[in-house]
Amino acid sequence: MPAAETSVEPRPRPLPKGQQTKVAIVDAALRMAAQVGLEGLSIGSLAETMGMSKSGVFAHFGSRDELQISVIREYYARFEAQVFQPAMAQPRGLPRVRALFENWMRFTSAELDSGCIFISGAVEFDDRPGPVRDALAEAVDAWIEAMTRAVAQACEQGHLAADADPRQISFEIHALILALHYEARFMRRPGSMERAEQGFRNILARAGA
Repeated sequence: MPAAETSVEPRPRPLPKGQQTKVAIVDAALRMAAQVGLEGLSIGSLAETMGMSKSGVFAHFGSRDELQISVIREYYARFEAQVFQPAMAQPRGLPRVRALFENWMRFTSAELDSGCIFISGAVEFDDRPGPVRDALAEAVDAWIEAMTRAVAQACEQGHLAADADPRQISFEIHALILALHYEARFMRRPGSMERAEQGFRNILARAGA
């Protein structure tokens, strides 16, 4: 009798040492930026944290802008993995919209003590044209467009009113998250999470959910 076939997943190849070092630097820089903002990042402080020379850190990026952009991309990759990708497993329409918001709230609640790179970065770079601002704006825009598409699909599925405005709805949902950060992180007001959740329900109710 033939032996049963088994499927063995190939192990991912380890990253080259140089790439491992760069990943570790970006991880440390992301933790630092959550506390001091993107503008607070410096090659010197990062080198001290990593136990490396300034030239050793600089060699992986070439400029402070590139370091900041790498941090933005890593932050967005984590945001996408924790918020967007799990929601895509839900059916199109209202279930996916709810999942996007719930995942976003979960992600937000975990960073209320450390801060949001998107929010702090917007304050730092809103009036400073350049590649860092562009990277921030592109990441935020990609996420808002994803939420807007999900809302539009909910309208198409009949889960929301056919004449509801997806862009207005995604705008209001985004505004809830911004208000939550202000109320919970800056004002330290209790009940902010519950008010944000109620605000989301109110938005859906007005849209015909």
